[in-house]
Amino acid sequence: MLTFNFHHLRIFWLITQSGGLTAAAKQLNVSPSTLSIQLKELEQRIGSPLFMRERRQLILTETGRVVRDHCEVIFKTASELTRTLSRKTTRPVLSIRVGALATLSRNFQLEFLRPLLGRLDVEIELRSASLHDLLSGLRDHTLDIVLANLPAPHAAETGWHSTLVHQQGVSVIGRPEDGRGRVKFPDVLRKMPIMVPSSQSNIRVTFDLLMAQHKIEPQIIAEADDMSMLRLLAGSRQALTLVPPVVVRAELSSGQLVERCRVPELQERFYAITRERRFPNPLVHELLSATQLLSKSTRPPRSRSREH
Repeated sequence: MLTFNFHHLRIFWLITQSGGLTAAAKQLNVSPSTLSIQLKELEQRIGSPLFMRERRQLILTETGRVVRDHCEVIFKTASELTRTLSRKTTRPVLSIRVGALATLSRNFQLEFLRPLLGRLDVEIELRSASLHDLLSGLRDHTLDIVLANLPAPHAAETGWHSTLVHQQGVSVIGRPEDGRGRVKFPDVLRKMPIMVPSSQSNIRVTFDLLMAQHKIEPQIIAEADDMSMLRLLAGSRQALTLVPPVVVRAELSSGQLVERCRVPELQERFYAITRERRFPNPLVHELLSATQLLSKSTRPPRSRSREH
């Protein structure tokens, strides 16, 4: 039965992380030759070289890549265990690391995190990035949960779990000085300009299909992939805006913007993406358990004006 010296495995992993023997030796305050000897001992035990040497650089062999991948799981799990145990024994503050799609509604993020916002014993770390980068963070245990408006790509080996935490209709929004009465979708778009999410948005894809079905060529005068920018545009231009009401909830409540009509065919969906973990963060479960309250708190006021 093959057994390993975990000290040797950690040295090997540190070499792969730091970029070479010299850099790893500096971190450990030992000589490169000392590390080289221990690396050879590990290779002898495995029975296969872990690196190829090309132009004074160490290049991982196929065996080396396999060992590196397992070392990442071993030592990152150990680091996660240390954090978990330290929270229970020495640290009074709990922490959660949340990643959100860069274009995701800030209002939705705030509502999702609201169960933790009033707690002084909780430290929240927020990070925005592309879905690819956020899933990498989830995989590498640098994030506990990811918020997005689309589920993670399905693949059995990734272990992603996409939970639909909220969904709501999409509305046509306008400025009160441009009209307060209800309008009929999609006929209103035959004569009025509109601002819409970018073509990378699921909302926009469905919107374009609806326009094609009704044989309407809408006058699109602006599009944005950032919902915060779309919110700003909605209040600054004489045009309608296609947007989930949660994005402009404050403006609807204050009367700066008005809802002209709902678009029942369109739905904005919000997902919480997690990954199966040996030591799950208890705050993730707390947030997911509270999501049934989200739909009530994010429902904007509706206008009672008549359609015209």
